[in-house]
Amino acid sequence: MSKRSPKARVRDQYGAAPYRIGPNGGLQVLLVTTRETHRWMVPKGWPIKELGALGTAMREAYEEAGVRGDGGPALGSFNYLKIMRKGPNQICEVEVFPLLVREELEDWPEKAERERRWFVPEEASDAVQEERLRAILMRLPGSLGHGA
Repeated sequence: MSKRSPKARVRDQYGAAPYRIGPNGGLQVLLVTTRETHRWMVPKGWPIKELGALGTAMREAYEEAGVRGDGGPALGSFNYLKIMRKGPNQICEVEVFPLLVREELEDWPEKAERERRWFVPEEASDAVQEERLRAILMRLPGSLGHGA
């Protein structure tokens, strides 16, 4: 990330790295497209106080990707610049939690606004732009104790 002015405020967000064991026994991770730029990303969003960090990440996975499952301890974090429709753009730091997918829904709140796709970790890492998110996705199998 480039230098930012002392006035720049980093905003917290929480995200999920939804994963499953695919048909061939290898780990797969689910990414969604962003609404505005259609870039591949993990489901993420602003904190929901009453849900806490992991609960917020799990809610975002449901709303943006249509998946539910079991969450685990944070895998790490990454920064990105959120382009705002109104007001100044925001520098965000996203704490990412693993989410073992137990249910993949046919219909979900943001289905019409996003595409979702399963990737092997290496392909998911190549699909995203944020360097620290790439590293999190590449480390995912080892973080979960699953050889890829």
